[in-house]
Order: sequence, then C-alpha cells, then structure tokens
Amino acid sequence: MSAANTHGMDRYPRTQHYEALRELGDCYTSVGRYTQAQHCYEKAASLGPDEPGPYVGLGVAALQMGKLEDAEIAFRVAYRLDPKCAKACAGLAMVAQQQRDLSRAFDFYMKSLELDTDNIMVLLGLFQVSCEMGSFAKIVSYLEVYLSMHPGDTSVMFALAALYRKDGRLGHAKAMLLNLLTMEPANRDAANLLEEVEHSLADAPPRGAAALCAEGGAEAP
Repeated sequence: MSAANTHGMDRYPRTQHYEALRELGDCYTSVGRYTQAQHCYEKAASLGPDEPGPYVGLGVAALQMGKLEDAEIAFRVAYRLDPKCAKACAGLAMVAQQQRDLSRAFDFYMKSLELDTDNIMVLLGLFQVSCEMGSFAKIVSYLEVYLSMHPGDTSVMFALAALYRKDGRLGHAKAMLLNLLTMEPANRDAANLLEEVEHSLADAPPRGAAALCAEGGAEAP
C-alpha cells in the first residue's frame, strides 16, 4: 500500500473523530452541560484547527455561562477563520448586545442575516436592538421574507405588527394581529397591542380613500 493511500486512510478516522466530538459538544450544550461541551469543542478544535465550528460552540457555551470576554474571543476566532460564518456573526452580535454596544450588535446581526435569512434567533435579536435604537426600517423586509417561509410563526408576526405600528402602518399592524389572535386567541401581548393599535386608528385623522386602500392592499375605486 502506498504512503499516499495510508495517509488518506488516517485522515478519515481523524475527520470522523472531529465530527463526533463537535456533535457531542452540541449535545452537551443543548442540555446545559457547558463545561463538558467546552472539553469536546477544545478537542475538536485541536483536530480541525481551521474549522470555525468548534470555536462557535465554545463561544455559545461561554455565553451561556455569562463569560462574555471568553465568548467574544471564541466567536472572533471563528469569524477570522470564516468571515462568512453566519453563526460567528450572530455570536458576536449577541455579545455586543449584552455589552450594550447596540450599533455593533446591529451590524453583526445584519451581516448574519445576509448570510442566513432563515435564523429566527438572529431576527428576534435584531428586532430587539432595532427597537432600542429606534432604527427598524431595515429589519421589516427580513421579517417579511421569514414570515413568507414560516407563515405560522406568531413570534415574528408579533414583531412585524409592532414594527408596522412604529412605522405608522396601523392597518397592516391590525391585520397582522388579527391573524395572530386567530392562531393564538389567548395571546395577551397581541391582544393588548391590538387594543393600542385600534385606539390609534380611532384617534387618527380621516384619510382619503386612496390612502386607506393603499394601506389595506386594495385598489381605490
């Protein structure tokens, strides 16, 4: 057997061992055993030093334990290894959000969404940051795209309704909340927001037929 073939055979068990350790780390993280998870990720990183996955895992475990500095270091290593790693960007955004660096959190959440539009945790994190910053125009389109792919996601429906209200699109907000309450009649947050929207609509000055039809999505007669 040639040396090249022997080297190839050695590589496959190494790759399998790396994957097993990374997956075991994910399992430990999912059940809150973060110290064991860190050990697995560290071993996986030694086997795959150019892979961002173990460092993302280390960052998540550190973040869950409240170790923001350790989490940031791990996420930055993952981001340096792969600037297109959506999870590394999301991790850096979460760290920045907890550090109250809202501008940096916003930028990393946006970068993460550009790489992966189908991440609900990132969407909701961006929603929180956007509301605190008073800058929410950019997130609406991302939420609308996500909702088109997941039409029954009531958390996104509520977030969109809140943003529509802030943007003065009260008709859109009311329609969204009515749909949400059809799915979850006991949702008190949605019911309270709907009441606020309806009060705003009642207090709003009369509008022309064309404007009302445009907000409702219909054509003026």
